[in-house]
Amino acid sequence: MIGKVQSFDPESGSGAIESEGQTYSFEIKDWVEGVSPEADDEVRFDLEGSQAVRVGLLGVSREPPQAVKSKYIAGVLSLLFGWAGLSRFYLGYYKVGFMQVLLTAFLLYAKFMVFVPQWGFVEAVLLFASKFDRDAKGRPLK
Repeated sequence: MIGKVQSFDPESGSGAIESEGQTYSFEIKDWVEGVSPEADDEVRFDLEGSQAVRVGLLGVSREPPQAVKSKYIAGVLSLLFGWAGLSRFYLGYYKVGFMQVLLTAFLLYAKFMVFVPQWGFVEAVLLFASKFDRDAKGRPLK
């Protein structure tokens, strides 16, 4: 079946999907994608009773993904706050952003401050050159 995520609570790991006027519940264990569900995500799923199982994002089979995030905003965030991983957080790459924060803390502690701003500059160049052109959900950047 095809539906739309109405809500998802990351703390409880449960959510609701609306499809054809009906609401079906789902659990995070039934989510098959590598990124967390969000409200208004279009999904495909199977039913077992009133429970949605094998829930995944609806692919490009219906319509191409729409650009939501701007590569220019991500580039500016990368230039100014690349050391803090803000561009990665903005694009939905939370694990990579968190690793950047940890690596920055380590580099500052080890007094290798010369390396701290460099990856933000490199990321900005990649973003502006469209070599890094998708967010964490695979949508193109504006």
